Amino acid sequence: MTKRAESKYKINRRLGVNLWGRAKSPIAKREYGPGQHGQRRKNKPTDFGIQLMAKQKLKGYYGNIGEKQFRKYYDEAVRRKGDTSENLIELLERRLDCVIYRMKFAVTPFASRQFVNHGHITVNGKRVNIPSYLVRDGDVIEVKEKSKGLTAVLDAAQSGERDVPEYIQVDHRQMKGSFVRAPKLSDVPYPVQMEPNLVVEFYSR
Repeated sequence: MTKRAESKYKINRRLGVNLWGRAKSPIAKREYGPGQHGQRRKNKPTDFGIQLMAKQKLKGYYGNIGEKQFRKYYDEAVRRKGDTSENLIELLERRLDCVIYRMKFAVTPFASRQFVNHGHITVNGKRVNIPSYLVRDGDVIEVKEKSKGLTAVLDAAQSGERDVPEYIQVDHRQMKGSFVRAPKLSDVPYPVQMEPNLVVEFYSR
């Protein structure tokens, strides 16, 4: 197991939130941070600390994206016209592993990344195994025929933990869907409050 995947069990407790809104989250049982010093009294966070926490929440939510890659998304968001924070959310939501998660073909962002890595997904009929692949408006995403009967996929599709957002269309009988349009921050069904404006402040210090 990679450090990135292994750390998912500590992310919620470190941030003090149920990041993915799952009933299995350890934060439900232990609201303090992980480790031997997790129960120490917390000091009032500084502006820097608040901005850092906002960045860690956003990175963690999308499967604990590495800092180098996340910084690239920020730089691209700055380069594009419009609101930088909205651009950042759009780029993250266009990731193929995120789209698979939104379509409920995988139960967590980590499982979604693994699902794409293992070659179970096609985009417009072509196999794509790069989780960070950016999906375009109208792209058709489908689970490969041999993978449609996998228990993990069927369980995820039938899960009642979350709904498919309006900017995604999906047919769970055919295990096929499409990315309709770029979402705004208000369209994204985050279980916790995300503050990409604070992420922009963090990087523009």
